[in-house]
Amino acid sequence: MTEHQDRKNLGRGLSSLLGDLSLQDEKRMGSDSTGSRFGQQIPIEKLKPNPSQPRQHFDLADLQELAASIRAGGIIQPLIVRPSSDNGDEYIIVAGERRWRAAQQARLHEIPVIIRNFTESESLQVALVENIQRTDLNPMEEASAFRQLMNQFGHTQEELSASLGRSRSAIANLLRLLTLPDEVQELVRSRILSAGHARALVGAENALALARQVVNLNLSVRQTEELVKKAGREPNLEFRRRGKDANTRVLEASLSSALNAKVSLDLSGSGEDGKIVVKFKDLNHLDRLCKLFNSAGADLRKEL
Repeated sequence: MTEHQDRKNLGRGLSSLLGDLSLQDEKRMGSDSTGSRFGQQIPIEKLKPNPSQPRQHFDLADLQELAASIRAGGIIQPLIVRPSSDNGDEYIIVAGERRWRAAQQARLHEIPVIIRNFTESESLQVALVENIQRTDLNPMEEASAFRQLMNQFGHTQEELSASLGRSRSAIANLLRLLTLPDEVQELVRSRILSAGHARALVGAENALALARQVVNLNLSVRQTEELVKKAGREPNLEFRRRGKDANTRVLEASLSSALNAKVSLDLSGSGEDGKIVVKFKDLNHLDRLCKLFNSAGADLRKEL
């Protein structure tokens, strides 16, 4: 299938894709005398994890608890799998890797699955959505999944909001976490910082230093917000007090015109580094800017 055809098929939207999945799975699944649903039984060694699995962390204690539950009552919900393109006798897990890992610990020989002929793109989308809908997914994994659905598959925040039942503001707030320094993101990923703490640090001048202070002092989210406000009020950068020179203002105007958005250059105290701040009017404007940046980034990578 060509990329154009693949995108055309995916253009029917996540809601349609997931709706088809639910409907067809109901038809493929039977039930036993107790009404429990089951799928086709497959030897566990024939199942392979998805190499593009968006979920990177599987909590060991959680897996052990699930394994104990599986030993006692089996797997209630079948895994969704697709045939492997490399080995026709094997299957790639689309949804349910956590259950597969726990089933291995429970020493099951076979597990119930539903086989779907997904493309790789559809498989990844379903895996991303399954992870987003999990309650124990850490905020950074969730934000990365949303970003991948937008950047790789062209979904907008509005489409994701309608398909997944999440508000656009909640999605936008998650995506903002990806602008934090890598070290701060790791604190969130490790659950040392909460998503609320992280949101308060977005855009802060010294986010990492402030994050360490938040952790060391065990500050609440409200206290973190006050800390960030106080840090932003401190007039400790002489370069900023002198104002921007003519060259900087000309560059700001040029970038603002090119992006059709207000752009400001915030230089550091030395004037040798800093950050670019692009202001957007609404979430639709943000979507357009993201697509513009992604397109420009792709062109730049080709040149490199």
